Amino acid sequence: MILDKKKILEFQKNRDPYLMIDHVDEVKPGVMARGYKLLKKNEWFFDVHWPGDPNMPGALQLESLMQMASIAILTLPEKKGKLLYLTNVDNMKLTKKVLPENKMMINSRIISFKRGLAICEGETEVNGEIACKAKFKLILPDEINKYRV
Repeated sequence: MILDKKKILEFQKNRDPYLMIDHVDEVKPGVMARGYKLLKKNEWFFDVHWPGDPNMPGALQLESLMQMASIAILTLPEKKGKLLYLTNVDNMKLTKKVLPENKMMINSRIISFKRGLAICEGETEVNGEIACKAKFKLILPDEINKYRV
């Protein structure tokens, strides 16, 4: 499955300027999603992080990983348009600056998804080099609430 920006907006709730993915090249529902963000010179965060040395904040790179992982979950049957929340980040590493005019590749994998808890991992790449990698957990509140006692 390939998703352009219009289709991405059908599956998840983030909107510009906070949408951190532009295109999804491949989705295997419940397994993985990969795609990219084309970083324009006028992205809102470049003016403030850091003036004279603009680069994409690591927290926004992590957000792109989470948004891509959410596509892998929200393309599962009956999950389209649901909310997902971040609950945990482990072993995040930032190893390369992401600059204006870069094409940032975003790869996310679902290690496990049970009872509304997704254990995920992923990395962003620029010019074939890893820029950010992390393991993280997402929850789907609608699903978790089914199992509350």
